Amino acid sequence: MELPFWCLLLLSCLQSLSAHNDFFTSTGQMTDLLYTEKDLVTSLKDYIRAEENKLERVKRWAEKLDSLSAAATQDPEGFLGHPVNAFKLMKRLNTEWGDLESLVLSDTTDGFISNLTIQRQYFPTDEDQTGAAKALLRLQDTYRLDANTISTGDLPGVKHKSLMTVDDCYELGKIAYSDVDYYHTELWMAQALKQLDQGEESTIDKVTVLDYLSYSIYQQGEIERALEYTKRLLELDPEHQRAKGNLKYFEFQLEKQKNAAEDVSHKQKEPGKKETAEKRKKPKKVSNHLIPERKKYEMLCRGEGNRMTPRRWSRLFCRYHDNNHNPMYVLAPAKQQDEWDRPYIVRYLDIISDKEIERVKQLAKPRLRRATVHDPQTGKLTTAHYRVSKSAWLTAYEDPMIDKINQRIEDLTGLEMDTAEELQVANYGVGGQYEPHFDFGRKDEPDAFKELGTGNRIATWLFYMSDVAAGGATVFPDVGAAVWPQKGTAVFWYNLFASGEGDYSTRHAACPVLVGNKWVSNKWIHERGQEWRRPCGLSESE
Repeated sequence: MELPFWCLLLLSCLQSLSAHNDFFTSTGQMTDLLYTEKDLVTSLKDYIRAEENKLERVKRWAEKLDSLSAAATQDPEGFLGHPVNAFKLMKRLNTEWGDLESLVLSDTTDGFISNLTIQRQYFPTDEDQTGAAKALLRLQDTYRLDANTISTGDLPGVKHKSLMTVDDCYELGKIAYSDVDYYHTELWMAQALKQLDQGEESTIDKVTVLDYLSYSIYQQGEIERALEYTKRLLELDPEHQRAKGNLKYFEFQLEKQKNAAEDVSHKQKEPGKKETAEKRKKPKKVSNHLIPERKKYEMLCRGEGNRMTPRRWSRLFCRYHDNNHNPMYVLAPAKQQDEWDRPYIVRYLDIISDKEIERVKQLAKPRLRRATVHDPQTGKLTTAHYRVSKSAWLTAYEDPMIDKINQRIEDLTGLEMDTAEELQVANYGVGGQYEPHFDFGRKDEPDAFKELGTGNRIATWLFYMSDVAAGGATVFPDVGAAVWPQKGTAVFWYNLFASGEGDYSTRHAACPVLVGNKWVSNKWIHERGQEWRRPCGLSESE
């Protein structure tokens, strides 16, 4: 069968995606899937029209013969006494019913099925579906969202509100269950049950949901609640074998706990033993230094835990910056503002134009691959669960605009770009993030950048190429700093002191994108070539 022209065009576009996987890690690439789905819907509508046309022809034939046979059977001999009627009867039964049979048996699905088969090989995989589900759970935890908020689509900054069905909630719960994550299993099975109780129609029944729900609650040690849900399940399905067994087991465990509690109470009341009541101590205020890094990171992502004091804030300024009268910026200096004092982080405003952003994205999009990290053990690049994005590397020689951007970074920082890494472009997907990490190689990673031969990463330049509706901040957990994406701006900081020692306060992270599409590009600048541009300091922390 010859495929229509639009399908061949679509096939050529999809072939460019054949090397890609992990669709969920890049929102930019997921947009291609929307167009794929749109074309499939067009093909499906063509199939529906063909089926409707076929059925209409069969319907007209049936109606015509219905009236004809009704009249003929009232006076069969009289009807067939007319020679034309006799001829037409022979013709219908010998030829026309055969034609009708061919029409009914004709397959109008060929075009649609062919298109679907071609495109299916480029569809997201089970890994993508699981990855997107886990991303939702990650967003739920990081931003402290309840299941109902996510299910009803009431997220900050949303333009296209989307509701989750019972099936969607159930699927999330199942994925959490298969990951032995009973906490999230409970949350999403409870949400599925809530929506079923509210009357939502679904192929998933309450018995199935209650089965998962009671077991996940039991696994978290709440036997009494697990028992309640098991009883409710048995009200709906009294013959459910697993529930009947669980009911007896839960009741036995509760009785066992009750007896153990009574024994403890009895021993406390024995003669010669004084009842001592523990004095309740007022909870001590926990120092920020004692809060686990993960918690600090998530707090900063939510806009909490910022440790900038009013006194320090008063010492941050904005200015016009020409980098010691650099000829490119004497007449039109760049707008620079202080974002943080220790480590010193500055932001450049209106430093990359919309035209440049679109060109960078256009160059990067076909090359986007799952972002990698340096493995400290092997020194090689590898994918990691804590970095959910796709990235591409753009060289200066392939497009004049990239060379121009690199030169701009050199003019504003005064640092040599010849030894810097290529411009890395990253696009974050569903819940896209990069958990806390250092950009520079530590002393226990002596071979981190050995293959480059350009020394350690002395500084980081980060362009924000999109605004983000919610989430997506760059945070520094150790110092309590958060820098929020602002399209057309860039932030810059030194990873190493002038002495060459690493500045451990620059440990940072990219918060999960809650709503929106985050595009960034960064330049990692290395030590080699900076000897006269940033002379070595005399002390380790200088």
